[in-house]
Amino acid sequence: MFAAYSLGMALFYAFLLAPDVAMTEAAIGAGVTTLLLLLTIAKTVRDDVGIAIERPNLPAVVVFGGLLVVMIGTVTQFPALGSRNAPVWSNPEVTQYYLEHSYKDTKVHNAVTAVLAGYRGFDTFGEAVVVFAAGISTLAVLGREVFTRE
Repeated sequence: MFAAYSLGMALFYAFLLAPDVAMTEAAIGAGVTTLLLLLTIAKTVRDDVGIAIERPNLPAVVVFGGLLVVMIGTVTQFPALGSRNAPVWSNPEVTQYYLEHSYKDTKVHNAVTAVLAGYRGFDTFGEAVVVFAAGISTLAVLGREVFTRE
């Protein structure tokens, strides 16, 4: 389910002409994260022979339904693709600032890289820390030693 959602979001990002975000979502969301989840489930599931199928948990179904309603309500409020009412078009000063000043501010030639690494550096660093923590946690769950002592 998680992989299907991530692939759907990757297609959505590609449709919105953001191939860098689409590739990242496909690789990390659908690929690596799904693999880590499946490995963790495989290593932590009990080997009981008589596993019974349980009825759905009512509070979980209610929470899922509520989140689904909120998500559908949010997505329907997006401006149409290419609409002049979209925030990026209705406030061109912000976009122009990044395009005109990105090299001067960050000394990076590519404007997208300048925004991700320069202007949003702390956010990008935070994402790297989350991926590192997920890897360390996965190694701990799988029962492998993270650090060796000599």
